[in-house]
Parts: sequence; structure tokens; C-alpha cells
Amino acid sequence: MHALAIMPVISSFYIGINVLLIFALAMYVVVLRMRHKVGLGDGGVPEMLRAIRVHGNALEYVPLALLMILVLELMGVAAIHLHALGLALTLGRLLHAWGLARSSGTSPGRFVGTLLTWAVFLYAAVLCVYVSSQ
Repeated sequence: MHALAIMPVISSFYIGINVLLIFALAMYVVVLRMRHKVGLGDGGVPEMLRAIRVHGNALEYVPLALLMILVLELMGVAAIHLHALGLALTLGRLLHAWGLARSSGTSPGRFVGTLLTWAVFLYAAVLCVYVSSQ
């Protein structure tokens, strides 16, 4: 379990997928800025504010989760754990983005997306502590 992985291919896959998601969210903000002629901030446009928060929320959670997945792979954690973390993170972020983009209130997508993201954080953090203490 401690053998250093030569090529972190699993985490690289999830890094790529999640960076593409963040890029798509950023492009959506740009499209809305052009549509509503808003150069800075949200311009008082609710759709714009939601798009900014969807993008910002992804930037708040995704990098640290991906870092933990990468570190766990480099520490030799079994692929099943890495894929579980990567899939849960990606699905959680997609659901959260979909839910928040549709409504600033509560929504099933936002709720489940948040739970999945938090589950990834907790599971990955516990694994990091456990594996590093072995």
C-alpha cells in the first residue's frame, strides 16, 4: 500500500475531467457576461450570480479533493478507492452545478452534490491520515 506509483493515471483522469468541468463553468460565466453586458460582479442579474457561485464553489472544493486523490494514488492506495473518490467527486460537482444553476434555493441536485463532495473530503482525509500512519 505504500509503494510509490510511477504514473498516477487514475488521478490524472479525474484531474482532467474536473478541470474540463471547471472550464465549462467558467465559459458559462463568460457567455452570461456577454449576454447581459456585465463586466464585473453579477450586475444584479440572478442568473449571473448563480453562474458565478457555481464556478466559485467548484474552485473552492475541487482542487483540494483532487490533491488528496493524487496523494493517495502516489501512496499506493488501491484503485477501487481512487475511482470511488473520483467518481463521487465528479458526480457530486455535476449535480451541484446543475442544481444551483437552475435555482438559488434548495434542490435535489445541489443537496446530493454537496453530500457527495463532503463524503469525498471526509473519506479521502481519513484515508490520507490512515495510510500515512502505517
